[in-house]
Amino acid sequence: MKFFFIVQGEGRGHMTQAISLSQILREAGHEVVQVAVGKSPRRQIPDFFTKNIQAPLELLESPNFVTDKDHKTVKPFRTIVYSLIKSPVFGKSIGRLQQLVKEKDPDVILNFYDFIGGLYNFLHRPKATFICLAHQYLLGHPEFTFPKGRIVDKTTLLIGNHITRLGANKILALSFRPMVDAPNKKIFVVPPLLRKEISDLKISNDKHLLIYMVNPGYGPEVERFHAENPGIPMHCFWDKKDKPGEWRIDETLTFHQLNDKKFLEKMASAAGYVTTAGFESVCEAMYLGKPTIVIPVEGHYEQACNAIDAEKAGAGKAHHEFDINVLKDYIPKYIPVSDWFQGWVDRNKEIFLKHLVTK
Repeated sequence: MKFFFIVQGEGRGHMTQAISLSQILREAGHEVVQVAVGKSPRRQIPDFFTKNIQAPLELLESPNFVTDKDHKTVKPFRTIVYSLIKSPVFGKSIGRLQQLVKEKDPDVILNFYDFIGGLYNFLHRPKATFICLAHQYLLGHPEFTFPKGRIVDKTTLLIGNHITRLGANKILALSFRPMVDAPNKKIFVVPPLLRKEISDLKISNDKHLLIYMVNPGYGPEVERFHAENPGIPMHCFWDKKDKPGEWRIDETLTFHQLNDKKFLEKMASAAGYVTTAGFESVCEAMYLGKPTIVIPVEGHYEQACNAIDAEKAGAGKAHHEFDINVLKDYIPKYIPVSDWFQGWVDRNKEIFLKHLVTK
């Protein structure tokens, strides 16, 4: 079968999921004929993705979150206004998708949570099966727990979810833990898509802390903790464009541009992990048995949901602000969940092939 991927380029999660699924499909004798990545001016597509996806790649302008000047807080209203202003550009992206789909003639189009993908499917109704895949779709599951209050944020997020899956034949909801399917909503719960390299890593504890910042504005918090704790080694990963691939402040603090191989190696040897409340890297920490603090980006309601879900699954501790001291206090209290979690993740090949290939 021929597969066409549409991938959101925000953060690293959707991209690593696409790499992992492409590996599963190729090993089963299928082909990824094209990958389209929705990009924004404030994000670079990391080298690890372009090197490892192993398929023709095209970048398309796509809606994305707008943050404040410090790159910390998501601004929902500004995001809506910016998307409306840029709508002619996004219209061209949808047109280009239509051209690519006609050229490649795929059997299945997989949308990894990109808005352009959902709009394209709604407007053009391609003959290929349209399947959506993301952790965010778990929010439509009847057993999902939402943060209290913030009704407007919840409604906005659910509308966004709906746009990305317009006209979908099936919705695959990545989950920290097994849950029953909700076929009446087209929702099927599937394991995380971690790259197979993670199972080959040597797990150790070199006493360093690992920090991942999807928004580079948290750099001052890292440097403040470092000034107060200069003896604690830290490796921080970000995508700050004006900094080198490896920016060494001193013997115990280094900032790295996103590099998936190096990131996983540093996680495998870390004493603990601090991250904004995404999905993919939290799963990697669970798999490797690493104590984790998840901190939702301010104003990012989806991440507030993720933090609750991660804590519920035993991934670690959710916290409301970027405070690395919380990790230092949490490490001795952490109870690993790697045994049952690895069993859940290791079922992904069987479960995904059932959903994507079996008619």
